[in-house]
Amino acid sequence: MLIFTILGVNEVNKIKSPLTSLIEKDMAQKVSQEDQEKNEKKKSKEKSWRNMKYTLIVFGVSFGVGGLYLIFELGRPKFDSTGEEMIDQYSDVKPLLKQYISRTLGELNYYGELLKEPSREKLLPDLVNHPLYHPKYTLVLEFRDVIVHPEWTYKTGWRFKKRPGLDNFLENLHGTYEVVIYTAEQGMTVFPIVEAIDPRNLINYKLVRDATLFLNGRHLKDLEKLNRDLTKVIVIDWNGDCTNGHRENVLSIPRWSGSDDDATLLHLTSFLLGKLVRNYLAELFHLIAFYSDFQQSN
Repeated sequence: MLIFTILGVNEVNKIKSPLTSLIEKDMAQKVSQEDQEKNEKKKSKEKSWRNMKYTLIVFGVSFGVGGLYLIFELGRPKFDSTGEEMIDQYSDVKPLLKQYISRTLGELNYYGELLKEPSREKLLPDLVNHPLYHPKYTLVLEFRDVIVHPEWTYKTGWRFKKRPGLDNFLENLHGTYEVVIYTAEQGMTVFPIVEAIDPRNLINYKLVRDATLFLNGRHLKDLEKLNRDLTKVIVIDWNGDCTNGHRENVLSIPRWSGSDDDATLLHLTSFLLGKLVRNYLAELFHLIAFYSDFQQSN
């Protein structure tokens, strides 16, 4: 009887309830799903790494082929119209590969200097001769925050606001000054805005970024290539260091932030048309320094 009882208990322990079977089945499914997700993540990582590796290989090969083509095109010697090789400073460099590389670096440096320098030697055309009339003085104006100011609103987006008194300023100076816009802004921004704010074409010339000198990470106004007598050139800018060393030509005015109460151009018109400026041009740079100091003190 005791043996039967013991066997009965063992058999009972082997019997699982439906709830236990359900729990074990659910746990097995979860384990199976986790293993499947791990495998998928592993495969995904392997695929991403494989794609990245192929991309790097393609990029490396393309870069290498492009570099070799660049060295071949820029590094090979030039030939004259008769087919004879032109001798330059790299012709005696040995071996040939070093000669090609040296010439390529020289060409790249040349093109880099072209990007830094103004796009042409004479930024403005030559003065006309008598009997044609040309204003005696040249007035160089910065574009941003001197004659216009960029503003952004939810309703209009970006737009440029015209400085108060600009129309009167241009009209009064017309004939006495040759007015030139000279700025580091892109032409696609400057040209349509100037056409809109100056429908009478009182602004004679517009010089944009390609006409500037790129030096130490800054775009500067290169007055030396302006093709004008610098003793008769006045630069109007809020930045006194906007030129390549001709600080005495810069008349600094307050930077306009868009205020409707600004009267700077009204005062500037009176100053530029005053008898003191016209009759004593030899003292022009002293007058510019005096006016700039006066504006800063106010």
